[in-house]
Amino acid sequence: MKQPVNLILTLMALCIAGIIGLQLFWNYQNYRATVQSFQHDINQTLTQAVDLEMAQRRQGLINQVKLWLADTSLIQITCDINNRDSSTVFHINDRHPKFKGGSGMSFGIGDFKPRLTQLSPSVKRMVINHLADRRIRKDLEGGVVYYYTQRLGDSLNLAFERSHMRLHELDSIYENLLANKGIDARYILTTTRQGGTGYWTQPVGTSFRKPYANEWVRARFDPPSHYFFKTMKWVILGTFLLVAISLFCFSYTAKTLLSQDKLARLKDDFINNMSHELNTPLTSIKITAEALKTFNHPPQVQKKYLDIITYQTDKLTGLTAQILNANRKITLADEPWQAVNVCQLLDQAIRELPLRHNLPEAWLSYQPQTKPVLVNARATSLLAVFTNVLDNAVKYGSAHPQLAISLITKDRWVEVGIADNGIGVPAEFRTKIFEPFFRIPRGNVHDVKGYGLGLSYVKQILTQHGGSIRAEANEPIGSLFWIRIPLC
Repeated sequence: MKQPVNLILTLMALCIAGIIGLQLFWNYQNYRATVQSFQHDINQTLTQAVDLEMAQRRQGLINQVKLWLADTSLIQITCDINNRDSSTVFHINDRHPKFKGGSGMSFGIGDFKPRLTQLSPSVKRMVINHLADRRIRKDLEGGVVYYYTQRLGDSLNLAFERSHMRLHELDSIYENLLANKGIDARYILTTTRQGGTGYWTQPVGTSFRKPYANEWVRARFDPPSHYFFKTMKWVILGTFLLVAISLFCFSYTAKTLLSQDKLARLKDDFINNMSHELNTPLTSIKITAEALKTFNHPPQVQKKYLDIITYQTDKLTGLTAQILNANRKITLADEPWQAVNVCQLLDQAIRELPLRHNLPEAWLSYQPQTKPVLVNARATSLLAVFTNVLDNAVKYGSAHPQLAISLITKDRWVEVGIADNGIGVPAEFRTKIFEPFFRIPRGNVHDVKGYGLGLSYVKQILTQHGGSIRAEANEPIGSLFWIRIPLC
């Protein structure tokens, strides 16, 4: 099952990487397009704003020209009839010429049909509007001043030269145009190149006289990336949310698959170990029962065989009870919490160990404590902890087990160290050995009995006592287990 799980996880990882890559690529392309559009729009809009501001100033000059033309103390407008085609010809002259013999201007209006020798007020207004709105406006848009009369030309040229960009008016126009395009970004208009970070627009000329005057304006914006993140923040947040959800789903699925794979391997190991553990008592019961059935034994021999069957049956009952209890939460023995002397419990566990195992001489190195070391515990459960760890030290020890036991107190804790000279626990398994049903992989070797439940039981009991257990390497060989319990 390991290979299919790895294949699935690899494909899922590639899929997640593809999703993240596509999201990053799409956001990068979107960033480039947004920044380019932003730069184009703010430059184009500044040009439009300058054109509108200049148009307002030109209109102001044209309105002033109309006032000058209407002032009879300055300008004289007359008309007569052209002898060649009998059309009306209009004449504009200074009321008080600046130079003797100074000439004015004569012109006709193509769509004006009446033939007049005198001007009425309405015709005069028409002539003024025609001259100002058509001819003079066209001249101003071209950046020149045409002298239709000397004094009119001087006045218009002076006003033309004094007309400069109104920065506050341009700022208002620019802001409105940007808002119409949906651009909400901070900027500063300036007529000089100042220092500072950000994006500078292209300079735009603001002078009427072109191309001779060197007057321009430009805008400085925050970096375009700020505008992108401001306008696309919800899209970016959505992207990160999508990626986060994808990563969460991937990690959750991977964790589930790995857990299922681990459970499957634990199940296989458990079934394999269980079959070996149950086979011995069942075989013994079968052989004993067949012996009773086949041969006519005396009563004392029959009793011996029945005792064997009873013993093996009790062993099976104990094994099944251990398996059932492993699937439930460990509950402490029904006895009161009380101050318990750890030294006495440890001594009792050590005394009982040779009764269960065939131990060599000088198998133990331990200096008993004479001073009581008290902890708040339930004695039966704590005794089971010491017994279980000592049993493991012997079962997984060498052919001639050698155990070293130490007891130390430090701050508010008592620590019991149990070292052996056995096969040891590899570093990668020193935390996993406390999980239910876990046994260190040894192939198809079952020379040590058990289901991998003992240390899990020990850890749960110590946790309920507020303590802990950890495994270390016992140099040069073997394992060292530290049992830690809070003092009273």
